[in-house]
Formats: sequence, structure tokens, C-alpha cells
Amino acid sequence: MNDVLELLLNLDPPELPCKQVRLKRLSELCGRDVVFELKALPFSRVAEIKKAHAGDEEMGLHILLGGVVSPNLKDKRLAEKYHAHTPAELLKKLLLPGEIEDLSREIELLSGYRTLTLEDVKKK
Repeated sequence: MNDVLELLLNLDPPELPCKQVRLKRLSELCGRDVVFELKALPFSRVAEIKKAHAGDEEMGLHILLGGVVSPNLKDKRLAEKYHAHTPAELLKKLLLPGEIEDLSREIELLSGYRTLTLEDVKKK
């Protein structure tokens, strides 16, 4: 077990994983690729979202708001274009419910949820 300690001590603190995804429907409407950059959420942000939105039907929306790196959902031009007062309202107007769910799921996967993160150690 000391080997594991040494491995962890020699490891640089890992950065949160990121991923780019193409939104099919918006890409077709724009005639060019519409790509969102997503990033895993840190533990503290997940805890905040769970505390504020446990059992809330909009929890996925808040996961999405926390994990979208690009485009900037707080850009005033987007808010004006879609007559949205908040980034959450913007997403509801811009995306279909299934797209919000799919993007939220991708952020959850990046954050280590909805996937197996452990494996059994086989005895030799």
C-alpha cells in the first residue's frame, strides 16, 4: 500500500476532464458545427447543486449551467437575442429538453457519475 501512497505523492493534481460535443439539430439549423465545450464539475459544485435542487426537475439544467465552458451562456448578446433574463432561461429557449438532458448527462459522465469508476483487483 505504500506504493500507492508514493504514486499519489508523485502525481500532479489532475485537472477536471473536458470534452467537446456537437449539437446535431443546432448545427443543421446554423449550417455549421455548433460545438459546446463541457467540463466536469468539482465536488463542491456538485454538492451545491444537489443541496439547492435535490428532487428538482431542473437539476439537469443547473448541472449543464455549471459544466458548460463554451459558449458563454452569460453573454448579453445571446440573452437579448433570445429574450432571456437568465442563462437558465436562455437554455430553455435555445435547447430542446432532450438536448438539455443529454448535455447534462455528458457532464455527469465527465464528473464520474453514471459510470463505473472502480474495478476489482484480481488476486494473482
